[in-house]
Amino acid sequence: MTEIDPDQSGSTSQPLEWRDGDMPYSRAFGDHFYCQTDGRLECGHVFLAGNGLPERWTGKENFRIGELGFGTGLNFAETWRQWKAHRQTGQHLNFISFELYPMRPHEIGRALSHWPEIDAERKALTALWPGQPKGTVTLALDEQTTLSVVCGPAIDGVAAAEPGFDAWYLDGFAPSRNADMWSEDLMRLICEKTLSKGSFATYAAAGFVRRNLMAAGFAVERRKGFAGKREMLCGVKP
Repeated sequence: MTEIDPDQSGSTSQPLEWRDGDMPYSRAFGDHFYCQTDGRLECGHVFLAGNGLPERWTGKENFRIGELGFGTGLNFAETWRQWKAHRQTGQHLNFISFELYPMRPHEIGRALSHWPEIDAERKALTALWPGQPKGTVTLALDEQTTLSVVCGPAIDGVAAAEPGFDAWYLDGFAPSRNADMWSEDLMRLICEKTLSKGSFATYAAAGFVRRNLMAAGFAVERRKGFAGKREMLCGVKP
């Protein structure tokens, strides 16, 4: 069953449909926001494990994660949950996401309500999230965690970002539906902003995505995908 968000009229945010209860679907890109099997477990398999996390947090005073596509905030919420379980005193996580169509608080809350495991993170995020997000939204969620969401085209946001990223979550809509998010120009910018030995991970495995990442300067590896998906990609900046 499909339900169209009744509050979309006159909004500059992305038109949403809600399918099967609390599964958001983008009408602009013709795609779901996350894996229909279990988006939270997919985050752990693809983005955390694909970047060697939480192991790589050990001994790092500051760790910066970049993300293409904030969406519902699911990847951030699951990362924050795991960060809280593994961090040590004095460490700080900066999570910086680039999002063209930021959701509103009630949309984020509805999407994340599917997972009781991240209920505390959902409540904290939606309590601070602005009603009409624009520009750069920066939230100090606790003394060791800062979230920044840069609203607008990813290529502009990444180009303007300070270098020094330790890891990237490449989580735009499917390459076949949102090719700009996977362009060689954007992948080159991401590589330029990444520290030596920094990493990326993505659920995507399309040939042109792999070639663009390699052309950008990453050493790219294929791994088994999540929930029956044959492959995913991850890699390191030499």
